[in-house]
Amino acid sequence: MKLFNSLTRKKEEFVPLVEGQVSMYNCGPTVYNFIHVGNARPLVTFDTLRRYFIYKGYDVRFVLNFTDIDDKLINKAKEENITVEEVADRYIAAFKEDAGALGIYQYNTINPKATDYISQMVDFIKALEEKGAAYEVDGNVYFSIESARDYGKLSKKNIDELVSGARIDVNEDKRNPMDFVLWKKEKPGEPSWDSPWGKGRPGWHIECSVMAKALLGETIDIHSGGEDLQFPHHENEIAQSETLTGKPFANYWLHNGMLFVDNQKMSKSLGNFFTLKEIQEEYEMEVLRFFLLSAHYRKPINFSREIMDQNRNGLERLYGAKKNLEFLLEKDLPENLGNEDSIIAEIDAFKKSFEDSMDDDLNTADAVAAIFDLVKYTNSNFNEESSRGAVRHSYDILMQLAKVLGILTRKDEILDEEIQKLIEDRNEARKNRDFAKADQIRDDLLERGIVLEDTRDGVKWKRV
Repeated sequence: MKLFNSLTRKKEEFVPLVEGQVSMYNCGPTVYNFIHVGNARPLVTFDTLRRYFIYKGYDVRFVLNFTDIDDKLINKAKEENITVEEVADRYIAAFKEDAGALGIYQYNTINPKATDYISQMVDFIKALEEKGAAYEVDGNVYFSIESARDYGKLSKKNIDELVSGARIDVNEDKRNPMDFVLWKKEKPGEPSWDSPWGKGRPGWHIECSVMAKALLGETIDIHSGGEDLQFPHHENEIAQSETLTGKPFANYWLHNGMLFVDNQKMSKSLGNFFTLKEIQEEYEMEVLRFFLLSAHYRKPINFSREIMDQNRNGLERLYGAKKNLEFLLEKDLPENLGNEDSIIAEIDAFKKSFEDSMDDDLNTADAVAAIFDLVKYTNSNFNEESSRGAVRHSYDILMQLAKVLGILTRKDEILDEEIQKLIEDRNEARKNRDFAKADQIRDDLLERGIVLEDTRDGVKWKRV
């Protein structure tokens, strides 16, 4: 499997630190508000990568952190006259609900909170200070980027250009304008913790370095997030972590492309800012997940109702194929017809195409195309005269590949007794050639959101 490493700007063969195991750290939300559609892209992208590793037999340890102390939370708490902890608890619960609807919690997801690692952060900063890589000024502690080797190697930014372009405040107390804060001095009315430099709280960048080190080790396999985090956040994580340990922080850095809304950058001022809560009023989260996988993760993607409707229709095609196979498996199919090997070989070719796409830097767009090729084949070639072995194999492959993408998760619907009775009455009316009654029942069911499809294999139904 090859992944595009942002650090080297090229595709590289993935080789884990420990054979059969993968450690992944994905930058999570600052929990001061509901997450929006742009936040959903890295969640879905890197959860899908996690799923594919599991599909390939790896044991995956996946960390997605919560930043629960930050200026944004403090301001929110002041606005609402509640505690920062209450703000964090509210939006962590909301995040888990939204992310759960996107399928992020199907597998074990570790969600550390920054405030649970304050003592480790203090120790980390003290160690940097002892190395001469951090310095304290009036209760604030800064990281000295001059102590970092190859600063700018991830974002490919030139340090001299960064310094010359930096804006220096009148009361700036940093030695270098590009130095960044590790520990912030306490301000009245804000949460704070004890430290050797006085009461205060951690800076943003230190949080991820400490949580990754504590939960995954000094060097991890994959660190991921949106491309907007490359600089300064990920660059600063590398600087402080590698200065402390002398080891690579992460062997592979993965970043997803930006999301646009109606071909414009998402902005509240433009009225094109959508939270997942708002999107769920119109679409299932599975449709959003399917949409986010429809393009390569490193490319920009455009969100619009038209495109979402197209993806909803495409997803329903896949559900239709799934239901067709389930319908056939309920029939009394012949076990074997002698042609199973050739059919299974064709089905396995679709599976191979899917895997080749995923192995090529998580190309979910082509992987989805392979699934559509599979269902096109099954829809055209399977009927009540097909063998159970071939149909079962096709169904199993479809569901395996769908699980990797986190789709086709909708629970089987159970019709209530009244609707089931109406379907049976319509079947009886048609047998008796009472077509007026049959049509009336069909119309009644349509008003209830049940569409009937008369096929050569019998009556099928779906909700609309």
